Amino acid sequence: MTDDQVTAPIDVDRQLHEVRRGVTIGAHETGAAAVPTIVELSEVYATTVDDLWDACTTAERLPRWFAPVTGELRIGGRFQVEGNASGVVEECEPPRSFRITWEFGGAVTWVDVALEAVGAEAARLTLRHSGDTPAEMWDQFGPGAVGLGWDLAFLGLASHLAGHDLPPEATQWEQSDQAKRFIRAAAAAWGRAAVEGGSPERDALDAADRTRAFYLGEGPGAAG
Repeated sequence: MTDDQVTAPIDVDRQLHEVRRGVTIGAHETGAAAVPTIVELSEVYATTVDDLWDACTTAERLPRWFAPVTGELRIGGRFQVEGNASGVVEECEPPRSFRITWEFGGAVTWVDVALEAVGAEAARLTLRHSGDTPAEMWDQFGPGAVGLGWDLAFLGLASHLAGHDLPPEATQWEQSDQAKRFIRAAAAAWGRAAVEGGSPERDALDAADRTRAFYLGEGPGAAG
């Protein structure tokens, strides 16, 4: 399959600019085992709050842009994202917000999702991923390790809401020049967000480079 056959069905350059990214960094004490962090993304989509809520919370639609999710999608229910995290639904106020634990690799963090109408024909989704990031991971990758994964999810959601579901060849798209360009630009954007959040500029930009290399399989320990 050629590169032009796996082109994303939406404008990835526009998508990069549509997402707002923010980082809040807690005290990073010398020798501390973890760094309290909040990674936040938001984007306005051309749909209603009800439709956006449905896309983000129903087992039938989640695989069409994110991943298959099994379990009980209700307060107190446990869920499993295929090949990724599991967790518990702690709060849910349809169609406005929900809060879940995000349990992965022995660590527990939290994801808060909020929806709001923007005029009559658009809705904003804001996602906050908060918790203690292991200090070693923070020093190596900064916020991009988490943020870039959510950037790719937001890209999938934008494509789905535009009428183009996640295709079977999505993994092939991830190897395309277009995907690599998106990952490079998104990683750099998280580096800038880290600087704005208070990280030393050189540390933040170096971490962004390592995040890019990890996602593109360009360095030691990278995801192939």
